[in-house]
Amino acid sequence: MARLAVDEGLCIDVATGGELDLVLRSGVDPSRIVLHGNNKLPSELERALDVGVHRVVVDNFDEIERLRSLVSAQRPLHCLTRVTPGVEAHTHEFVRTGQEDTKFGFSVMSGDARHAIDLLRAMSHVTVHGVHAHIGSQIFDVAGFDEEVRILVDFTRDDDFDELCVGGGLGVAYVAGEETLSIAQWGSAVRSSIAAAGLDPTVRITAEPGRSIVAQAGVTLYSVGAVKPVAQRTYMAVDGGMSDNPRPVLYGSGYEAFDVSQPLAPRPQSVRLVGRHCESGDVLIDEAWLPETTGVDSVIATPVTGAYGYSMASNYNRVPRPAVIFVADGRAREVLRRETFDDLARLEVK
Repeated sequence: MARLAVDEGLCIDVATGGELDLVLRSGVDPSRIVLHGNNKLPSELERALDVGVHRVVVDNFDEIERLRSLVSAQRPLHCLTRVTPGVEAHTHEFVRTGQEDTKFGFSVMSGDARHAIDLLRAMSHVTVHGVHAHIGSQIFDVAGFDEEVRILVDFTRDDDFDELCVGGGLGVAYVAGEETLSIAQWGSAVRSSIAAAGLDPTVRITAEPGRSIVAQAGVTLYSVGAVKPVAQRTYMAVDGGMSDNPRPVLYGSGYEAFDVSQPLAPRPQSVRLVGRHCESGDVLIDEAWLPETTGVDSVIATPVTGAYGYSMASNYNRVPRPAVIFVADGRAREVLRRETFDDLARLEVK
């Protein structure tokens, strides 16, 4: 996935040492990597400096002190300062990140952001290229971005920075009836906001489109193992659940479902689509609509799982994670094989 993104001209965000390691193993040049994280370990910062990542997005004062002992002429730091602009995006509270009450970044309002920039600029071998902000995820309008841009441009007007990162968060449509902006529409709106705010046109504008470029490219397939009618509804259980897609449990996220063998058939059957885990809350879709003939052994697809699906998967109840298949131009190839029980047992110490 990292190689595909880089081949399309993008950089890669990583938020942990594990993600950094994987991207480096994939052959991505460090100059295309941006390191995020609200609690970067000293070892993660050290490796990022050793390999020469494109940017480190500095998040807190403790991180600045860690960097002070790591940066040198041989390991210079090129960074952005993550700031919180005080914008409350219209999205789920768990994925809001731009308000004052958040674990991410330095507050513009309190003065912490300005103090952080001053500390970083006073350090030798450190180049502060600009600021970064992210107001949340799964956002369907541009009002929040417009407010964010106005605050950031005003805050950095006298800093002579050469970069401004507006973050990401553009939402995607998961269920029938949802509508969102295209990336082109969103980009145009953000650029218009930046121009209206009076940012120097030579400043490089970056963004993190993330979910909006991969979510709709992914589809998850499940096999139906049991159908259980009760007085209130019909439960349909599949061979996965919250271990491969925890978003419905975490955020109440909605999905659609269809029967792979008859994707265009009428869907009059209402079921609660559930997983196989030992949790009553292991619900993938509270009210899924499927063809009347869908039942045991049917293969069901939930679309729009290309973001925050497999990447959030776990082995809860010792359920192996599924395979990942890439499909293009009528050809399919396995890129992650299905886990086995031997894989799960490999780390056990006798």
